[in-house]
Amino acid sequence: MSDALRVLLVGGSMYEPLYERLEEFERREGVQVEATIAPTHPDLNERIEEEFGSGSAKYDLISTHTKYAPSQRRWLTPLDEDFDAAELESFSQRTLDLARIDGNLYSLPRNLDVKLLLWRTDLMDEPPRSWDELLETAARLRSDDLYGFVFPGKESGLFGHFFELHAMFGGKMFEEGGPPIPHMNDASGRQALTLLKDLYERAAPEETPDWHYDEVAACFREGRAAMATDWPGGFYLYGERGSAVEGRHGVALYPEGPAGRFVYSSSHSFAIPHTVRDRAAAVGLLRFLTSRGSQAFEARLGTLPARTDALEDARRNDPPSGQEELRWRLLEETTKVALIPPKHENYPEVEDAIWEGIREALLGNKSVEQALEDTEEAARRAAEGERP
Repeated sequence: MSDALRVLLVGGSMYEPLYERLEEFERREGVQVEATIAPTHPDLNERIEEEFGSGSAKYDLISTHTKYAPSQRRWLTPLDEDFDAAELESFSQRTLDLARIDGNLYSLPRNLDVKLLLWRTDLMDEPPRSWDELLETAARLRSDDLYGFVFPGKESGLFGHFFELHAMFGGKMFEEGGPPIPHMNDASGRQALTLLKDLYERAAPEETPDWHYDEVAACFREGRAAMATDWPGGFYLYGERGSAVEGRHGVALYPEGPAGRFVYSSSHSFAIPHTVRDRAAAVGLLRFLTSRGSQAFEARLGTLPARTDALEDARRNDPPSGQEELRWRLLEETTKVALIPPKHENYPEVEDAIWEGIREALLGNKSVEQALEDTEEAARRAAEGERP
């Protein structure tokens, strides 16, 4: 075997099943893979920043994300000379566009992430169609043993819920082009943050401000919540034996707001950093991880793949009717209302400023109005490159 390929990958139940296929790549190519797995995407981002920033990184391939890659571009290498048009033809144009920075391809897309609503069919006759209805239902179902609605209360999960609710109340947080200076201290922002605060106080766990996606998913899977939202990569967990909601949950489109339905979205991807030692082997691994077989494997667990041929394979193997077919149809419909954050090197700091700021309202440390005013100003400074 040649020297091992060192890879840094995002962890979590939505992403780790794919890495079981690395053994197949090793056998086929005669190349050993040494994988370091970061528990969550925030952990991954922190590790990339720390190791590449200090010059200690020694990776041949890394997981990244199309909304974070522009801030990491100085450590990534373009892939345009490694993949020709024929190889990229099976990827959806949207995911390839997301993976490009200033026209150059810096990563290969793994999926297109859009969320659906999860709801308990044994507790409700049908899913709510509006956010007002969701709040009313969630508050009514809340009890000592059951939460009405669970959602992330920190990091990108909290930002995402606020971002999409702001749009559903008629707001436009980011303009096209330029630094990602947000506009959120407005009527739409007040309605969105008031709704999140009401959901937290009337329907969600007290621990919400400390919860990321995994805690939310576990709560619903354990039968302790009536409703939640989740990315498609985690859907397989709810139907597994041992899940308290097996056979007792459904999937539905997001509820609509006064301005319609918008769903926070982007794309996980893989990139080759400038620390790569054996580029040919690293490109081979990248090709394998984003292959038709690999993406179809993930799609059968629920992920919406970046490759159209992999999606066709997964749908062909699903039952022609029932919840699986419904889920594919709903995901396809949801992609039409995907709400994509801006591409900019300062975007991660803006996202952090927003979730940290609006979280102050959930915690009761600031009023909705004060939280929005302070958060918009902090996010503006972050967008313009100011550091705290």
